[in-house]
Amino acid sequence: MAAASNVAPFPAGRLKPRAGLVLTGGGARAAYQVGVVKAVRDLLGNPVKNPFPIVCGTSAGAINAATLAVFADNFSRGVGSLLEVWENMRCEQIYRTDAWHVMRAGARWLSAVMLISRRNPISLLDNAPLRDMLERNLDFGRIQTHIDSGALYAVCVTASGYTTGQSVSFFQGGSGLEGWERNQRIGAAVPLKLDLLLASAALPFIFPAVKVHREYFGDGSMRQIAPVSPALHLGADRVLIVGTGRQTQDSARARSNVYPSLAQIAGHALNSIFLDSLMVDIERLERINRTVKLIPPDKMSDSALQLRPVKVLFITPSQPLERIAARFIHELPATVRFILRPTGALNRSGSNLASYLLFEESFCRALIDLGYQDTMARETEVREFFGPPEERAYA
Repeated sequence: MAAASNVAPFPAGRLKPRAGLVLTGGGARAAYQVGVVKAVRDLLGNPVKNPFPIVCGTSAGAINAATLAVFADNFSRGVGSLLEVWENMRCEQIYRTDAWHVMRAGARWLSAVMLISRRNPISLLDNAPLRDMLERNLDFGRIQTHIDSGALYAVCVTASGYTTGQSVSFFQGGSGLEGWERNQRIGAAVPLKLDLLLASAALPFIFPAVKVHREYFGDGSMRQIAPVSPALHLGADRVLIVGTGRQTQDSARARSNVYPSLAQIAGHALNSIFLDSLMVDIERLERINRTVKLIPPDKMSDSALQLRPVKVLFITPSQPLERIAARFIHELPATVRFILRPTGALNRSGSNLASYLLFEESFCRALIDLGYQDTMARETEVREFFGPPEERAYA
């Protein structure tokens, strides 16, 4: 179903105009998203009212989305909370960096690879500190309060089931919302909780999978063939999408006579997980928008297609984040540098992998600044996105 992203989950005539925010994954790269929402806050004049009734997140973006949902009664305060955390970020706040835990996990991986041990290694890194931080900072009970008051309409986080292979979007929202089922992706109405965030943000191989009900779940970007779809199923008529990879039109082929390092291959795989499906989904959505424009309104209302135009504003880094990461790799904890060195991740060519794990203040602040500047450079588009319906131009 090529048109799945634009199919209304309920009749378009009953659709109330609502803006959706879609935050993608990318580990430490998600700091870029904080700079974007900071710029939105400033452009809108530090509003208390939440400009995004629908908030969807995947992987690290799920954590940012949940934070905005918890503070939906005061958008500026929610952005401030994100800034406070990300501007003072340290790796030890996300995963254990002490020698004992890092070496123990590395030994498990090595013994499993060499078939010395039959036990499955759980993960390369232990993200127990992330769980502790989220437990301290997020009161999930506030989400339903904000939904009941109208400050928030729906929040959604997506995770990938390791057994079924399904991409599951767990959402909590207002009355009238129903789950959905498409090929290898479903929407399930559940109260948002900590385990769902940790499951969505469980980078493959790096962080442990999380058991939710009867199945283990990992990073939501895996198998997520339509990243924008959850926001549309929840009723968004326009979406601000924040990517964490540079959108480039440069088709020039690079030459290399050096065999790619393990870090290059791993970074390439992570980029494929986090970036490729998003670009395909946006292209599909824009193509359907152009098709909808060609159909007379009376014909559209008489048809059973239930298609509707969706305004898309896509903000993505203007600079390659891996090049920024290369400047700060030396700030990774010594233990993490030790286990990454053999992979080539400490070299400039392997910095892509490191950029996902570089939860350090300097790198995060650089990404926040970049997200802020990239969004401010598109001030006209941002203001038009939030303007009255008659002033909005659809993609």
